Amino acid sequence: MTLPELLARIRIVLVNPSDPGNIGAAARAMKTMGLRHLYLVAPEAFPHRKASVRASNALDVLANTVVVDTLEEALKDCHLVFGTSTRVRELNWVSLAAREAAEKITEMPQQEIAILFGCERCGLSNQELQQCHFQITIPANTVYSSLNLASAVQIVCYELRVAFLNKKATVIKQRDLAKVEQLEYFYQHLESVLKSVNFLQPVRSQQIMDRLRRLFSRAELDVTEVKILRGVLSATQKKLLASSHKINDE
Repeated sequence: MTLPELLARIRIVLVNPSDPGNIGAAARAMKTMGLRHLYLVAPEAFPHRKASVRASNALDVLANTVVVDTLEEALKDCHLVFGTSTRVRELNWVSLAAREAAEKITEMPQQEIAILFGCERCGLSNQELQQCHFQITIPANTVYSSLNLASAVQIVCYELRVAFLNKKATVIKQRDLAKVEQLEYFYQHLESVLKSVNFLQPVRSQQIMDRLRRLFSRAELDVTEVKILRGVLSATQKKLLASSHKINDE
């Protein structure tokens, strides 16, 4: 597989970008490193002349930009999602430096991968990070670590290109990882079953589900594993239903 083909598996997703200039600069940053799939989630202003000006000779990337209303639409058909953030979070997301993340991505060249960047004002929310398998950090100056959106895109795209260029030709056994949409159905199914057995209590149900998401994200579930887990959940539901009917008959 050629370098352009490998990089074509990666989409850069800007969530609620407010400055159209940053969108154009991000497109330019992507093109210089060989990436071309840009997604925008509910941008405040796009298309916009400022974006075109800042894109320079990356107008082709800008022209093919996919604009969606929700993050779920942007992540459709993706197998792994990486979210960029420098803020310390309450939940312990698996955190990788940009270089480590790029090297990990080279190990799964057949997978559809999304890399999320939050809005300029506040970055990615905890809810948006819940959609991610890993958090990407850029080891900047701890005294002042705030990066411009387009600059952050440039750094991550650079690390991706270098990692793929340095990757030696090795035979990697590919896993058919579950897509984001399949995982969401599994999480909904799991929450439903846990509520039915009174495991989830209203006060802490969201916190527990958040932690379960982190647990399964670390496992990087493949399609077969998700099917097995959902089979276990379905069998549990059938058993509960049969027990309920038996009690009613008595």
